[in-house]
Amino acid sequence: MKTILISGAGIAGPTLAFWLKAAGFEPTLIERAPALRAGGYVIDFWGLGYDIAERMGLIGEINRIGYHVQEMRIVDDAGRRLAGFGTKAFSELTGGRYVTLQRSDLSRLVFRSIERHTETLFGDEIIAIEQQTGDVRVELKHTGHRRFDCIIGADGLHSAVRNLAFGPQSRFETDLGYRVAAFEAQGYRPRDDDVYLIYGQPGRMVGRFTMRDDRTLFLLVFLAADADLPATQEAQKAMLCDIYRNGGWECSKMLAALAQAGELYFDSVSQIRMPEWSRGRIALVGDAAFCVSLLAGQGSALAMISAYVLAGELAASQGRYKQAFGRYETILRNYIATKQRGAIRFAGAFAPKTQFGVLVRNLVVRTFAIPGLARLAIGGDIADKLQLPAYGWPNAIAWVSPDTKARAQDQAR
Repeated sequence: MKTILISGAGIAGPTLAFWLKAAGFEPTLIERAPALRAGGYVIDFWGLGYDIAERMGLIGEINRIGYHVQEMRIVDDAGRRLAGFGTKAFSELTGGRYVTLQRSDLSRLVFRSIERHTETLFGDEIIAIEQQTGDVRVELKHTGHRRFDCIIGADGLHSAVRNLAFGPQSRFETDLGYRVAAFEAQGYRPRDDDVYLIYGQPGRMVGRFTMRDDRTLFLLVFLAADADLPATQEAQKAMLCDIYRNGGWECSKMLAALAQAGELYFDSVSQIRMPEWSRGRIALVGDAAFCVSLLAGQGSALAMISAYVLAGELAASQGRYKQAFGRYETILRNYIATKQRGAIRFAGAFAPKTQFGVLVRNLVVRTFAIPGLARLAIGGDIADKLQLPAYGWPNAIAWVSPDTKARAQDQAR
């Protein structure tokens, strides 16, 4: 087995391509969008995802372009501090291996590491899959028919590969009852460097984060009154205006900035739960297989972890895909289930449904300022209890950085 088609050029797909290359396979990436996506939301990056990025030689650049947040602060209608805590506890729990950055920036860095060495088809998509005895025949919307030894769906919550090979999303999606939106504003005032501000009322929340180049990111989380998502950006903006029109703090200024925003991320807060992540020569990674939900804060790291393990198992099995897919699930299934359970608990903290819930949330956040209590309260969620297998990467390819080569050689020993 040699050729592998990967659908999705977000984070899981390029990470998988990187490690498949290191294992001696020939990956091809296909991405429906005409180019890498920009904007979006920020993520907190630590743990095993951080470790894998380091092995890929990316950590120096990640820390350079990332943000080192000093405080999470909850404010009232007048902008006064209600609760909050410094991020020192996170740094201590992660040994200082913790950074905040835009998801699109992480995606760009991972893709840059493979773009000159991996065939990539932008602006195209898989529209049909036919598994055959010795390979998989795919029909691409613009490129026609091609054959590959395996297909990997790394195409996110709304995976087309999952839909074609396993069935409609409705069979596997668990809607957590919230919607999320994110957008950037240029020249917004005020600015609060290295502080993540949160304003909340029952059933709705606004987060504001100051970024470089005079940009400000807004994250909005709210209870969903309707299961359907607005189909157009105009309708999405109208919904957000209806929900936040009478909000306090900076909601009116935020909505004025929203009206001028060119890009808007808008989606459901959902999990994907599947009885199996592979079927024949087709497998899924990242959100396509097990989305834990955006509010869990670990989707990007889990995408990298699953891609690394899948590539490693394909290398260890010397391309025997059934064996590799089975081992991949065995290693990650319980770990992912734990992350999904934690995400459900965490989701309610963003936009508590009642005023009492908001008060309790704020009280809990205040206690995080007590030395040692944050470690006790969230240490279990921060720590990664998975031990990454030690894989040998037989193809010491030239595009891997010297540091990464050295780590791969150490693992092979």
